Amino acid sequence: MAAMAPGGASGSDIYKGNAVKLLLPTWLVIGVFLLIPVMLMAVYSFLTKEFRGGVIWEFTLTAYDQFFLNRGLFGDDPASIEWTYIGIFWRSIWQAGLATILCLLIGFPTAWFIATRDARMRTVWLLIVTVPYWVNLLIRTVSMKFLIRDEGPLNAALMWSGIIDAPLGIINTNLAVQLGLFYSYLPFMVLPVYAAVERYDFSLSEAAADLYASRWTILRLVILPVVKPGIIAGCILVFVPSLGAFLAPDLLGGAKSFMIGSLIEEQFKGAAGNWPFGAASAMILMAIVMIVLLAYARSQTREART
Repeated sequence: MAAMAPGGASGSDIYKGNAVKLLLPTWLVIGVFLLIPVMLMAVYSFLTKEFRGGVIWEFTLTAYDQFFLNRGLFGDDPASIEWTYIGIFWRSIWQAGLATILCLLIGFPTAWFIATRDARMRTVWLLIVTVPYWVNLLIRTVSMKFLIRDEGPLNAALMWSGIIDAPLGIINTNLAVQLGLFYSYLPFMVLPVYAAVERYDFSLSEAAADLYASRWTILRLVILPVVKPGIIAGCILVFVPSLGAFLAPDLLGGAKSFMIGSLIEEQFKGAAGNWPFGAASAMILMAIVMIVLLAYARSQTREART
């Protein structure tokens, strides 16, 4: 039986009560800085655009209709699918997906290398990985633009070595955006994978090798299932912020590299912005992210049950 405290309350009840009190500051911060802004954004997405910027408190579905349907310049044409914004969303998804794949291909070997060093060198390597990210993201993105521009150090070094005869023209392309996303979020892949690999029991690999398993078989059937949680966490941490990024598309990409984060930012910037449309775009983006995360959580629950 649970121990009874003075006043008839059990020890577990007192523990639960203290836990609730300790969680109150966390719930307060989440409510003020997360839930309330999201609710305001949801409300704004159903309001009417004010001509000089801002909103008029008249509820309508115009913002969502503008995102999905094209009704002509004056709104009197037959409705057709608005492929412009859908195309921007699709570009954002594949750019974020590609950035996630690149970060995984580079981040997994990097995390494995760091985790297999001695304890003192692990700290040094982790410091090398994370120190550049102590600098503001805007400064790092501008530095990347300076590095890959036509007159930048990268093209100058390649031309000096004779590898190329003319600048590569990387800036204002999808490749430039991809480089910016990859550089910005690589540590978000390395650190979770490193944490998973550090807990890995390397005797499992030795046992598999003693049973004549090849290196590929050991990686596929022994290592990856064990470090899978770290890989999935890293993929989520890279994919979600890459999906809504706007600094890399704005500074490194051109008009053909426009992403959803840039679209949302543009709607709230200046007097000509369309706040309801920007809020609707943000809500659609959040809905896509939530669907992906819920699908993953459901698959994990089903896998745990089986």
